[in-house]
Amino acid sequence: MLDLTPEDFSKEVEDKVATMGDGYIEAILSLCEEYAVEPEFASKLLSKSIVEKLHDEGLDLNMIPKTSQLPV
Repeated sequence: MLDLTPEDFSKEVEDKVATMGDGYIEAILSLCEEYAVEPEFASKLLSKSIVEKLHDEGLDLNMIPKTSQLPV
């Protein structure tokens, strides 16, 4: 079983993004392989800020459909 706290895992994701130069998706998948855990399990360890960055990355890569928003 993985002995990382959500804070530790999120910090490792941020460090991996900084060192690899890839995006959050690649960093998370790389850590999942390294720790032999499923991405579904790792998702529970992500901080809210990383989830938001992951969502933005998904939008930029057209992996998540963009929704129309009315001007505020």
